[in-house]
Amino acid sequence: MNYPTLEELLTAGVHFGHLSSRWNPKMSRYIFATRNRIHVINLEKTLEQLKKALDFVKATASAGGQVLFVGTKRQAKDAVKKAAQACGMPYVTIRWLGGTFTNFKTIQKTIKKLERLQKLAASPDFETKYIKKERLLIEREIAKLANLFEGIKDLRKLPEAIFAVDINHDKIAVTEARKTNIKVIGLVDTNSDPEGISYVIPSNDDSIKAISLMCDAVASAINEGKLDAPAASSPQPSVAVPSPARGEGKKENI
Repeated sequence: MNYPTLEELLTAGVHFGHLSSRWNPKMSRYIFATRNRIHVINLEKTLEQLKKALDFVKATASAGGQVLFVGTKRQAKDAVKKAAQACGMPYVTIRWLGGTFTNFKTIQKTIKKLERLQKLAASPDFETKYIKKERLLIEREIAKLANLFEGIKDLRKLPEAIFAVDINHDKIAVTEARKTNIKVIGLVDTNSDPEGISYVIPSNDDSIKAISLMCDAVASAINEGKLDAPAASSPQPSVAVPSPARGEGKKENI
């Protein structure tokens, strides 16, 4: 497996932490020095921790598990989405919906509602069955839900792990993952608390280059894991519960 090198970590600025006045003492074991009141992360320890995380990610993908990418901060969105799509994994980049894990059944119902509305809007009699105002409301609801569930609309079960780019910014996602016994792989900067993070990767979580490097590394590990997966029969598709029969000509509730 190809791990990032120390030179690549250095070039991406992974070693730059926060101001020493904003540090979390629990990160002291990952800090190499202080330069101009900025903490410098020990890249040797970063690489050591990163290798452990990538090995876990690869094993998870090899076993058919899923890793949910989470990055809702502005500088992380593009890199997270690109990496997740490159390895065929779910992602969240708009905002974390409270209850995504802890109230998973309700989230699934809303996703099914989105699928139902999309099917309705694509039907040939959509324009004749609904007046203009009703069509507009349906289309707005579809756009809203499609935006919120863009990266998780195909998520049919809780993932085995999440990869969080910033555990402070996306603390709700981290908290829900821990409550539901989902492993947390996280970039942990010098101002963050590493307690409760399954796989701590000491890293700058603000640099676009650093985030992209880490996201690409995780995506590559997942793809390698998929290649190593033993041949198995295709998983059984989830069976949707059919809606009650409706009379012909009646409008579907939205």
